[in-house]
Amino acid sequence: MKTPDKQRTRQGSGILRTALRRNLGAMVAGTVLMGLYQAAETAFPIALGLIVEHTMRDRSPGSLGVSIGALAVIITTVSLSWRFGMRVLQKANTTEAHRWRVLVAGRGLEPVARDVDLKSGEVLTIATEDADQTADIIEVVPLLISSLVAVLIAAVALGLADVRLGLLVIVGTAAILTVLSVMSRRIGSSTREQQARVARAGAKVADLIIGLRPLHGFGGNSAAFRSYRRVSTEAKQQSVTVARVNGVYAGTALALNAVLAAAVTLTAGCLAFAGRINIGELVMAVGLAQFIMEPLRLFSEMPKYVMIARASAERMALVLSAPPVTTPGTGRPPSGPDLEVDCVRHGTLRKVRFRVGAGEFVALAAYQPRAAAELASVLALNVPPDAYDGSVRLGGRDLADLSMAAVREHLLVNPYDGEIFAGTLRTNIDPSGTGRPVDAAVEASMLTDVVALHREGLDYAVRDRGANLSGGQRQRLSLARALAADTDVLVLRDPTTAVDAVTEQLIARNVAKLRRGRTTLVITSSPALLDAADRVLVLDEGVITAEDTHRNLLAADEEYRLAVTR
Repeated sequence: MKTPDKQRTRQGSGILRTALRRNLGAMVAGTVLMGLYQAAETAFPIALGLIVEHTMRDRSPGSLGVSIGALAVIITTVSLSWRFGMRVLQKANTTEAHRWRVLVAGRGLEPVARDVDLKSGEVLTIATEDADQTADIIEVVPLLISSLVAVLIAAVALGLADVRLGLLVIVGTAAILTVLSVMSRRIGSSTREQQARVARAGAKVADLIIGLRPLHGFGGNSAAFRSYRRVSTEAKQQSVTVARVNGVYAGTALALNAVLAAAVTLTAGCLAFAGRINIGELVMAVGLAQFIMEPLRLFSEMPKYVMIARASAERMALVLSAPPVTTPGTGRPPSGPDLEVDCVRHGTLRKVRFRVGAGEFVALAAYQPRAAAELASVLALNVPPDAYDGSVRLGGRDLADLSMAAVREHLLVNPYDGEIFAGTLRTNIDPSGTGRPVDAAVEASMLTDVVALHREGLDYAVRDRGANLSGGQRQRLSLARALAADTDVLVLRDPTTAVDAVTEQLIARNVAKLRRGRTTLVITSSPALLDAADRVLVLDEGVITAEDTHRNLLAADEEYRLAVTR
């Protein structure tokens, strides 16, 4: 894997273009159907005017019957075109929002550039609200075009009655859009700020939930809550500002539309009074003046929604355009590979060098917890290759030359604080449902007592973050998940710190038995795991200072004995 020199950035406008291009077919179909809906709606007052004119002139029951039939056709067209048009557009909207949610979530699970100041709560907001609002562009464009169709049909129909009426509609619509387009820019900037502040508030909540117990432990919960209240108040104030701007926008749009409709009605009345248009045309003009309020409302709201969609797309671009920490290679390691760390310097690590042979069970006793964390980060690819000296090899091949998929397929570094997800014990152990050796992993991790406690067994419901499990149960569940993955190379970091000594002994023996023939590295200070290992490496002051079996080190190294004896 190589650190990229340049990354093609994705801008908000590019995201919107991608969404539009990907749903072009659905948008064309939706535009045709919604245009037909608006045309039929516009035809209704036109038909009423013609009916009044011909009925008064001919006074024929046949003409009346034809008129009623025409109205029935128009009403049916309005109903069906709206139903199927909105179905097409909303399906495309929902599907596109899902695509962006998955993409943002997937990118959030990958390492991203460190200069992107986004927390997990902010990424969550972007993956939900911003993805939905960006996908709204798929509905906005067809509704904008169909509303324009309605306005043009109304202008043409009024123009045929009297050219002044048609010009009044066209000029009035242009004036309304000019005013509202200026106002929509304020909405876009206010919405961007609101989304950012709401996301920060969400991130603060996520941090508080994760750290609530430690906060209670040292009495810092009051200060933390005050901090959240401040962030939340800022988000509330910005939301009020956005609501105020939206209210002014909606009120202005409604007032301008009403003024235009009133102007058309009064002008038509004056023309009818002067004998320039007949009664039927007057009825048509009054009906169109009332009807045109709806497409004008939709038409005038579209700039606002476009600006909101663009603001959301630009926030998504913060995640999607962030360059990855590493650019994966394309190679694959051989089956059953070994793991080699060669002269790695990173943080407190100073030329760390060791090798875990294929099928070997090795324990590493790190005297400094920070060194253990930094070594685990390097092995887990959380540190870009250019951030440390030396190399890490899997099966004799440098990790920088291997694809991310290949590394994850052959190497698993189980985190110290493995996340527990809402679901069941089974879905936490085997998230993909691929039929991994769940029973063997449960037995090896000594999770059997948790399974036996509940009538549902492995189908026992687990709450978010394992809230209904103890610390030891959560740790064993995380260990079971790592063991069930059955990868060629497994790295465990302090997998038994929250269990009692007897359980720890059983887990150490079971893990060594289950992983026999598989490459395993355990970073730990547990005497049981150290004793179960084929050999022990001692990491002190950033270098490997000793290597032997656990019992030989106990007998010969007093510092080691003091460090690991409990």
